[in-house]
Amino acid sequence: MNAPTTTSLEVLFTPAEFEALSSRDLSGTTCVVFDVLRATSSMITALANGAEAILPAADIPEALEIHRQRPEVLLAGEREGLRIGRELTGSVAFDLGNSPREFTAERVAARTIAMTTTNGTRALKACANARTVLIGAFLNLGALTAWIDRERPSRLLLVCSGTREEASYEDTLGAGALCAAVWSSYASGHVADSAQIAREIYLAAKGDLLAAAGRHARNARRLLEIPELRDDVVFCLRPDAYPILASMGKDGRVRCG
Repeated sequence: MNAPTTTSLEVLFTPAEFEALSSRDLSGTTCVVFDVLRATSSMITALANGAEAILPAADIPEALEIHRQRPEVLLAGEREGLRIGRELTGSVAFDLGNSPREFTAERVAARTIAMTTTNGTRALKACANARTVLIGAFLNLGALTAWIDRERPSRLLLVCSGTREEASYEDTLGAGALCAAVWSSYASGHVADSAQIAREIYLAAKGDLLAAAGRHARNARRLLEIPELRDDVVFCLRPDAYPILASMGKDGRVRCG
């Protein structure tokens, strides 16, 4: 008789933690990467609006090289929250920033997008050796939960992209929401304290996510102070706005499914 499979549920909070993933065996692990404000929310929105694929780039030169080889690819990304301009590239301004509201069907349908952000694309690339890499956001929380309930991955690792080099409250909320949603499937296995922490933070805040983010999330407060970006916070905190699952394949492309 085969021994029962032991499940594990863990959350990583900071870039230092996800950058250390190269030393871990992820071959049997499903990673879910959260950058709620705003990279993973923008990816989900782009795919929901018909984008063909997204190519996460670790930095600006990598994104520019993709564009050099494939001029039809759209460039998207931010530094300090704002769209990357010529002053940072030395050549071209990016087509899109990192506001999910920019990724409309008119702009992105049937297009491939090379995207680089301060933390989110770094986190995705850090998980490249995992068995499965899923894109996490409040916007597709229901689809993520349904996939996990169906596939029952034994090792589930939720990766928060963070803000700069620190933990971020909004990503902790996102990871905590997913922990809460799948808790019954993992509570009897190995549950890291980090998963307990994220879940408790979400349960305390779920009655009013916007108010909680406005009080406690440095990144949310910064966006709320920028008139053209403040609506992104409300946009990104909408649970189940898009019933789609998105994953990063072994070719590095993020697609639906």
